[in-house]
Amino acid sequence: MKPFFTFLLLLCLNSVFASGPKHQYLKITTAQGECIIMLYNKTPQHRDNIVKLVKKGFYDGTLFHRVIHSFMIQGGDPDSKNAPAGKQLGDGDVGYTVPAEFRDSLFHKKGVLAAARDDNPLMASSGCQFYLVQGKKFTDAQLDSMEVKRLKFKIPQWEREIYKSKGGVPHLDKRYTVYGEVVSGLPLIDTISAVKTDSNDRPLADVKMTVTLLKKRKARKLEKEMKKSGGDEVIFLLNQ
Repeated sequence: MKPFFTFLLLLCLNSVFASGPKHQYLKITTAQGECIIMLYNKTPQHRDNIVKLVKKGFYDGTLFHRVIHSFMIQGGDPDSKNAPAGKQLGDGDVGYTVPAEFRDSLFHKKGVLAAARDDNPLMASSGCQFYLVQGKKFTDAQLDSMEVKRLKFKIPQWEREIYKSKGGVPHLDKRYTVYGEVVSGLPLIDTISAVKTDSNDRPLADVKMTVTLLKKRKARKLEKEMKKSGGDEVIFLLNQ
């Protein structure tokens, strides 16, 4: 009986693990609304770093301190907690960087999560600051011009179609690490990007955030819903 019981136990455990979520998800909550972000498995160092910080409650009470319409909204500066009105922010850090993780399939389309950084030659990412892309839509002519003048590489056709239909900021590709994307609550980016800002791009009214990890049960449910409602694009997304 004992070997049979052991076999059943292993079978149950395998079933549980096999049905688990494929990705980890963050939920960003603000007074303006919330969004859920899927972290890419193809950028494990960035994924693990932000998960570690979120578990510590690092981002709770920090601000989206830099907001530029048709570009991006940036947050994660620890100095932004309780920062007085008008103070310029963006220099706060955690004392380390994360090595760049550039992947050809990951690019700056609208809704992606990417790592901020300074001008270091290795393009290593800030250990804590990030941004969510709003961007804008581009034409083929604009993308052609950008390839020649700024990118020095060809944008794949399937990426072009997304930049034309959904928008983004292609000039940041292969310069800043993209490591996740919004899968629910995308309008939050548009809402925050529309707030009034000062000369340093800081919102005049603080936009505070709370960041939490989605529990496994909710993550598993979300992935099932995504598969039911999506097509090839969702299958591609879940493989990242």
